[in-house]
Amino acid sequence: MTEASHQRLTIDQFTRQAVPFTKLPGHSTSLELLAELSQLKGTDEVLDVACGPGIVACYFAENAQRVTGVDLTPEMLRQARRRQEEQGLKNLEWVEGSGERLPFPDDRFSLVVSRYAFHHFERPETVLAEMCRVCQPGGIVLVADVCLPAEQVAAYDALEKLRDPSHVHVLSRDEICTLFENQKLQQIQFGEYKVELTVEEQLAASFPVPGGAEEFRRLLENDVTENRFGVSAHQEAGVLSYAVPIVAAAGRKS
Repeated sequence: MTEASHQRLTIDQFTRQAVPFTKLPGHSTSLELLAELSQLKGTDEVLDVACGPGIVACYFAENAQRVTGVDLTPEMLRQARRRQEEQGLKNLEWVEGSGERLPFPDDRFSLVVSRYAFHHFERPETVLAEMCRVCQPGGIVLVADVCLPAEQVAAYDALEKLRDPSHVHVLSRDEICTLFENQKLQQIQFGEYKVELTVEEQLAASFPVPGGAEEFRRLLENDVTENRFGVSAHQEAGVLSYAVPIVAAAGRKS
């Protein structure tokens, strides 16, 4: 798939997901951990890459000097502006743009973050390089995303593409480490948590491929005793749920 085709697919998916995405309870969890790992300060100029509906950006804006959110999808930015207005925040701005070509000068921000987006990037190494480019020397770069053991990555990728065709590839912890080391980020720290989702909540907020919802549900039902996909599928009182493992990695630009 060409870059332009993948961008069109991503915009299509997240234009349709913009409203239901904001309502998933798991997307508002563990923000305190991200603030702690990033060493957020009141003087920080923050960039949130692939900011979506502005959940992280608005949370960080409560304690930062200024936050900029950049996203490829105009409808996501519209939802972010609505969230900003609802929270009465003044120190934010929103920019339409690609993570692979961030529309900002070198060394612009003291803190650059991205959450739940790297599995959508065809070239995550390019996005991280761009995040480092626009980060000031001594500043912090943080990435939080789904992360699985290398032996479960392929199975998870196949599962997730049924639900979300804009999914590309979930990174293993070793892949994340390699990305950070290649950018010469230092003092790397990690945090881990899980996002608990019910299958029906997730599917209701998604736009799967034809037949994808049924297959997604069937595969997770059959995975309750196996955990082949690494998401600890489980059933309680007739409700099928799963827990997505997240790794947050933060490093300092030398």
